[in-house]
Amino acid sequence: MFPTKVKRLLQLRNTLWGCASLKAHCSRLVLGIETSCDDTGAAVMDETGKILGESLHSQKEVHLRTGGIIPTVAQQLHRENIERVVQEALERSHVAPSWLSAVATTVKPGLGLSLGIGLDFSRRFVRQHNKPFIPIHHMEAHALTVRMHLPVPFPFLVLLVSGGHSLLAVARGVDDFLLLGHSLDEAPGDTMDKVARRLSLIKHPQCSTLSGGQALELLAKDGDRSRFPFRTPMGQTYDCCFSFAGLRNQVNMAIMKKEAEEGIEQGTLLSCVKDIAAATQHTVACHLAKRTHRAIVFCKENGMLPSSNPILVLSGGVASNEYIRKTLSNITETTGLHLLCPPAKFCTDNGVMIAWNGVERLREGKGILPPNVDVCYEPKALLGVDMSAEVRAAAIRLPSVRIKIHN
Repeated sequence: MFPTKVKRLLQLRNTLWGCASLKAHCSRLVLGIETSCDDTGAAVMDETGKILGESLHSQKEVHLRTGGIIPTVAQQLHRENIERVVQEALERSHVAPSWLSAVATTVKPGLGLSLGIGLDFSRRFVRQHNKPFIPIHHMEAHALTVRMHLPVPFPFLVLLVSGGHSLLAVARGVDDFLLLGHSLDEAPGDTMDKVARRLSLIKHPQCSTLSGGQALELLAKDGDRSRFPFRTPMGQTYDCCFSFAGLRNQVNMAIMKKEAEEGIEQGTLLSCVKDIAAATQHTVACHLAKRTHRAIVFCKENGMLPSSNPILVLSGGVASNEYIRKTLSNITETTGLHLLCPPAKFCTDNGVMIAWNGVERLREGKGILPPNVDVCYEPKALLGVDMSAEVRAAAIRLPSVRIKIHN
């Protein structure tokens, strides 16, 4: 009798699995592949936005040991893991390659050596299985991720902040963006990672397994930011572009001064490390907030956002920083915008956001290429039409806004 029950349970499981597979097969399916930096990600999604299966290989531990991302190391790790990651995503979704409607892959911007691995794999895959190919702009994917979770209508203002990028843009459609400002040197995530390395935070007992940005955020919670009043960058430049290299220089000078005062060598933890972390994070947050405030004023003056329920979307890896979210909420509350952020797990790089971008493009029939078309990766690529000169010409001076944040 026991074997009969087992047999029936197996038959029921196979029947249910078959129904689920048939349902997925009837819907248009997109495989998303992400290798723009140091995460190898893949996901399968149906056209409703349901995640059928995903896989992600993080290189964080390797790069923590080397003190930063080494492009050739990242490339090799992508090469070693991409086939397994894609296979896992397909197996977890119970989807065969022949059922896919398209493959979407990040091709710009990012580390060239990393982008090349994802693109080469995808070209072989789409040609082998004769599937349409959708090249994806990494920042477009970040901008649209929130629409996977909430019915956010166009147009909306978006602030994208990550380890490699920072920009402000008006999203008017799936492939229609007006770029208001972008980073002139390094990105906020890169700045915070470099400050964390300079402070040797990996040696701190609370931070040994955290990325630089995560370590800085954790220690900043118990720090006194007023001990190091760093200047907010570009205070006399009335546009929406960003610059973080000058801030990092200020921080480095402060660290060197404190090392001399405490009589310690570089690589030893300072007694005031939490205060420097708090001051750095606060200055980064204020810089982002002021440029975003100017973008909001510019958009309102030029009728670029709806008068009813205008939205600011905050996305990208740095968007998971709670202090930065709270700082920006001060601006949106003052200006009457509604701040939306994707869940923290979807702020960092992943295959899901690439698959979703592919779904959005597939729905509208935009940027879908036959499998035999040659596509090149682009390490540097602006998002949309650059309007930063027009913003600069407007020279908008901002009213003072008191930033209130309680840890």
